[in-house]
Amino acid sequence: MPKLLDDAAIARYRAEGYATPLRAVEAAQAERWRADLVRCCGQAERAVSEAGIRQPSNRIKPYLLFPWAAELVRTSAILDAVEDVIGPDILIFHTTIWWKAANSAGFVPWHQDGTYFGLAPFEHVTAWLALTPSNEESGCVRVLPGSQARGQVPHADEKNPANMLSRGQTAQAAVDDAKAVPMLLAPGEFSLHHTLALHSSTPNRSAEDRIGIGISYIPASVRHVGPTRLSATLVRGVDRCGHFDLEPRPAAEADAAARATHADSINRFWVASEGIPEMKLVH
Repeated sequence: MPKLLDDAAIARYRAEGYATPLRAVEAAQAERWRADLVRCCGQAERAVSEAGIRQPSNRIKPYLLFPWAAELVRTSAILDAVEDVIGPDILIFHTTIWWKAANSAGFVPWHQDGTYFGLAPFEHVTAWLALTPSNEESGCVRVLPGSQARGQVPHADEKNPANMLSRGQTAQAAVDDAKAVPMLLAPGEFSLHHTLALHSSTPNRSAEDRIGIGISYIPASVRHVGPTRLSATLVRGVDRCGHFDLEPRPAAEADAAARATHADSINRFWVASEGIPEMKLVH
């Protein structure tokens, strides 16, 4: 029996590669998390790499640093929906805070998540949780229905200072923008999209910052294809496969143990990205 999605919603996800909108928490809880996020991750500086501009490190896998973020990624409604599409044994592989400032030019080009994570098989699902209104004016995520059925498509690096992907990874495939579906979300709502679903977002032309969190969930059976052993967080069920070192939940906000765990995890990811051509310098 499905836990949150009904049979029709699951069938649509299989056919179209996404599900939206879904309710994770009430708006009041989303606002508390937004305030925590701004307090903890509000710095604007982003480190420069050979490929472009990286996300600030505390906007990557913040659930390893902050108890409020560890609570967020374990939200029961999100995990219920994820379980409905990938099964009961669930790991978090990666998470990124997506913060578009008001009236800013930042955009995300058409791309597939799966091309850059080095995971096999292609069974990961991204839950995108809105902490502020995410609509067409504020530059919400757009998805191309059914595009996951194309399989993995070629990508190329296209440098642009406004591109929010650090190496400018852009799908080299025909995309009819007229067929794109905007995934409109109110604070506390989330969407799901398949790892091979082509998706993008446009600049934030609203007067308010648009803030959301993309959480990459994988079944415990999925493995990383590179030689570097990576870490992940078990959030539901049992890990019977042992493909990843399991990450601990932070006991206190950005304490020494949490900072060490976080640094180890993202450093492994960067090392792995250097070893896989499709992932090189993605962060």
